Amino acid sequence: MKNYKIINANIVNEGKIFKGDLFIENGIIKKITGKEENLQAHLNKKDSITINAKGKYILPGVIDDHVHFREPGLTYKADIYSESKAAVAGGITSFMEMPNTVPNTLSQELLEQKYELASKKSLANYSFYIGASDNNIEDILMTNPRNVCGIKLFMGASTGNMLVDDINKLIEIFSKSKLLIAVHCEDEQTIQNNIKYYRKKYGDNAPVELHPLIRSEEACFKSSELAVSLAKKYNTRLHILHLSTARETELFDNTIPLKDKHITAEVCIHHLWFNNNDYKKFGALIKWNPAIKTEKDRETLFNTLLNDKMDLIATDHAPHTIKEKNNTYFKAPSGGPMVQHSLPAMLEFYHNGKISLEKIVEKMCHAPAICFNIEKRGFIREGYQADLVLINLDSPWKVEKSNILYKCGWSPFEGYAFKSKITHTFVNGHLAFENGYFNENIKGQRLLFDK
Repeated sequence: MKNYKIINANIVNEGKIFKGDLFIENGIIKKITGKEENLQAHLNKKDSITINAKGKYILPGVIDDHVHFREPGLTYKADIYSESKAAVAGGITSFMEMPNTVPNTLSQELLEQKYELASKKSLANYSFYIGASDNNIEDILMTNPRNVCGIKLFMGASTGNMLVDDINKLIEIFSKSKLLIAVHCEDEQTIQNNIKYYRKKYGDNAPVELHPLIRSEEACFKSSELAVSLAKKYNTRLHILHLSTARETELFDNTIPLKDKHITAEVCIHHLWFNNNDYKKFGALIKWNPAIKTEKDRETLFNTLLNDKMDLIATDHAPHTIKEKNNTYFKAPSGGPMVQHSLPAMLEFYHNGKISLEKIVEKMCHAPAICFNIEKRGFIREGYQADLVLINLDSPWKVEKSNILYKCGWSPFEGYAFKSKITHTFVNGHLAFENGYFNENIKGQRLLFDK
């Protein structure tokens, strides 16, 4: 493996920005310094490659705890190779992937098959959730918390067929599990009642603008409130995925340090970027579950991200083909691609004065590492894995079909001109991406967890 010297960088890490140099040796951050003389011995080494990062910013690699890469079984939409490549181009060096593939990842055998696929195909580091169902509690309890990120529990039906809404089954999972439980919270009965009402009113011609009324605030809050109450009762490590409403944020606490929290929550890029007025322009392209809701919801989610009620940022990257998306409301699937554009999107908020670079790094890099107890990642620290991203804050580029890397070939950001560009992505000290080119000869690693 090659060694690297990154010099003259603006290093963004642990609430600070400072000018400094990094030396990467055998995939590890060997030395960090803001004093030139302290790095001189490393700079003189002839077996290292120098990257002059003058004017650029270096961040820890982004950790995305919530993606759907569709392999196995749905690879016409996406696969581990294609989506990890898009992720690396977007500055994401580690991902955690969901179990609603085909077949659903409900057993230890199927779980390990996905890890085997990723070891051969993924350009980024990886972990996979084991799914929860009504009858796989034994497999859940067998899961090794050292090398599996957690359990995925659908308390509302979404893509796939893994709904668990029987209260006795939920109690069993919450009371017995020693792993983090990541939950999709939407109350299924409320959703079905809403569907019945709007189908009667509109038939099959319901407009997509109804999506946040069908998958409503009430459905989200009722389910999230139940999950939080179960976690408090059984002292369960709970992580609520993709919050979409202002009301739900009332369930969370910002007076406890993240490392001590038992109940955490995330917000996704699309819930920070879009609101319900955007359905008229984008239609089913922005149909996600939970639904994108009002401008008030969007603003509240952003504000609670800043005040630490929302703990981290994820993507819920969930590709479908454009043919599937260009369908009537009830037939168009929910989900869309996001990993290539999540960091550039957050950097737009920085340019607009809505969030600092330090806060972006906290919520996209540090917080996922803390929340999931990931071993030696998420920070720029000596002795840590060299998962790093270099960005040029003043390098505009437009999202076009020619530069979209998702296998599905589309993005809701198509036509948008971002102000910042990712120029280099290091995964375990390997320069996996550089100015539009990929070096794929070394694959990512399985994440480990300090649990």
